[in-house]
Amino acid sequence: MAGYLRRAAVMAAPIGLVSIMAAPARAAASEINTADTAWMIVATALVLMMTIPGLALFYSGMVRKKNVLATMAQSLAAVTIISILWVAFGYSLCFVGDGPWIGTLDRWFLAGMTMDSVNPAAKTIPEALFMLYQMTFAIITVALVAGSVADRMRFSAYLLFSVAWFIFVYIPLAHWVWGGGFLSSMGVLDFAGGLVVHLSAGTAGLIAAKVMGRRHGYGTENLSPFDLSLAVMGTGLLWVGWFGFNGGSAGAANSRAVMAIIATHLAACSGALTWGAIEWSTRRKPSVLGMISGAVAGLGTITPASGFVAPWHGIVIGIIAGSVCYWACTWLKHRFDYDDSLDVFGVHGIGGLTGTLLAGVFATSTIGGTAGLLEGHPQQLLIQFYGVAVTFVWSAGVSFILLKLVGLFVPLRVSREHELEGLDISQHGEALQ
Repeated sequence: MAGYLRRAAVMAAPIGLVSIMAAPARAAASEINTADTAWMIVATALVLMMTIPGLALFYSGMVRKKNVLATMAQSLAAVTIISILWVAFGYSLCFVGDGPWIGTLDRWFLAGMTMDSVNPAAKTIPEALFMLYQMTFAIITVALVAGSVADRMRFSAYLLFSVAWFIFVYIPLAHWVWGGGFLSSMGVLDFAGGLVVHLSAGTAGLIAAKVMGRRHGYGTENLSPFDLSLAVMGTGLLWVGWFGFNGGSAGAANSRAVMAIIATHLAACSGALTWGAIEWSTRRKPSVLGMISGAVAGLGTITPASGFVAPWHGIVIGIIAGSVCYWACTWLKHRFDYDDSLDVFGVHGIGGLTGTLLAGVFATSTIGGTAGLLEGHPQQLLIQFYGVAVTFVWSAGVSFILLKLVGLFVPLRVSREHELEGLDISQHGEALQ
């Protein structure tokens, strides 16, 4: 019996040694957290839902019947094209490498990505999931731009411009702000896309609207929405999806994600109420279009600040969003006489700008680790101004150049006859009956 025990001990020794040597490997593998991974899978699905069907319904409900399918096709195209480009080189250029201007191509077509690899920006979830989550942001940003030129942009021109804009505007901005670029190094706060998504897309939409000119009949004919019920359903999908948009930007299933979701919801509520109240007091009736516009304005404006502010700040930011974006979609739009079909600049551009600046005002160190103006750190507001200026100038300048270049290959705008006929028939050979 004693001899048996001695032999068992000798045999167990190597096993124990192997176990000790394997412990670090298991510790490294356990860096990926299952709860964080589960939440980020859900958040990724929510953000993709924001484009299809969320944005597709939201936009198509606000155009005329003859352009509904063409408007939906633009959102669908953004999903398909940007997804492939993101895997090919977009993710790598944005989030691999820490150069001040652009990343590297080390993850070209996801080369070297394993089941256990992680990105330094999200250390508790698989790198493949982080890549997929950020893909959904690129998709919706490109899709947002289409709203400014709804009813008149040629589909082939939209495809070419989307590819070029993704490469030369979105990728650099995403790297500068989120991928370790120079804006990130300066301390610019943009939790979920006030600069990278909303201001960049809104600015591009403004430039595109100016370059392409106004729709035929703008200001003289009835261009009212075909079916606002579609837009309301789209708003609901966007609203719920925004929980993944902002909450998921915490990168983990933690309290910060919850705080961001609460602030997001409250901002949407106060934004809708504020816009409706303004219409009620000036036009005697609060419109459904106004209330959903106010909700989206609140959502877009809270986005850059959502992970840095307290929940009650969401109410204040939503009130400001409803007021400022209403002004931008009415007075500012008429003052500068541009036809931003679905008010992408007025809601998303101005909302992203406003929210980025308000992040510098309300940022709370106990939530996001950075103090804002109200906590005695006024320099943060100056940093936010710099981020806004860089984003606006880059998106505006590059978008203008790209539009002119695309126009050399294909006409940007459909003919007058095709516009009057409707883009559903002229661009896709289909129509709603």
